[in-house]
Amino acid sequence: MISLLSRFAASGGPDIHVAPGTDFTVAGMHITNSMVWGWITCLAVALGLATVARRATVKPKGGVIQYVEAIVGFVVDLVEGAFTDKSIGRKYVPFFVTLFFFTLLNNWSGLIPGVGDGIQIHGHPLLRPITGDLNMTVAMGLVTMIVVYTASIKEVGGFAKYIRHFFIGSPLNPLYLVIGLIEMITDLTRALSLALRLFLNVTIGEIVIAVFVYLGGLLAPVSILAPITALPFTLLELGVGALQAYIFVILGVNYLAISVNSASEHADHDEPGSLTAEAPVERIGAAAQGVKG
Repeated sequence: MISLLSRFAASGGPDIHVAPGTDFTVAGMHITNSMVWGWITCLAVALGLATVARRATVKPKGGVIQYVEAIVGFVVDLVEGAFTDKSIGRKYVPFFVTLFFFTLLNNWSGLIPGVGDGIQIHGHPLLRPITGDLNMTVAMGLVTMIVVYTASIKEVGGFAKYIRHFFIGSPLNPLYLVIGLIEMITDLTRALSLALRLFLNVTIGEIVIAVFVYLGGLLAPVSILAPITALPFTLLELGVGALQAYIFVILGVNYLAISVNSASEHADHDEPGSLTAEAPVERIGAAAQGVKG
């Protein structure tokens, strides 16, 4: 054991790349390895889903299509079930289905031989999954939240009504005002929380696999143990990748559904004749006399 630790300490250690690397430059703009792989996965998701859509039938088929259809059905139920009015959620199913497959494919693609630390160029990997690049996960978080904000304002009927859902009572009440402002500030941090959660889980998984591949190489002179020592963690990352794709999508869905459902509840409470609305005393009194009668 002491000999093994000495060899590990004396060597350079596993080759781990956290920051993206520039593959080439076009008109002064740096094209990174994560950008290149992101374009590839975008094309793969678009072609894959288009192919499945053309071949989908009422009677389920075998092969890969049945699994894609099952995942799509799961996401559809997930999105529609989050909204009080399912017809509203149905309008945003295409976006969240695409987001799920895009995130899932990028999470899993880092486990493909040649992606990550496989093929090297200019001292860094040629290809890198975008979910392992903080810049790209921040972009995914921002795009998701922009869609959520835009859809929320559209569905609730305006910017003022969207702001209203942050306040559980009248904003004139100092307590409700403070709570509402805190909720608004928290809402603005959601894009960053989405980005950090996805980036850290994917990157830590890549680091763990790289470390155990390196340890396998130390234990055997011809590195035949490297795939074996890394296999349990590779299988674990398959589950983690699917889980993180699910979490990313379910959070985006819930952020949208909370604002839409909350605005709908406020509208119901503020309807004329509702006893929960801020109605005049005469209206409440008339309703009470009607009950007595």
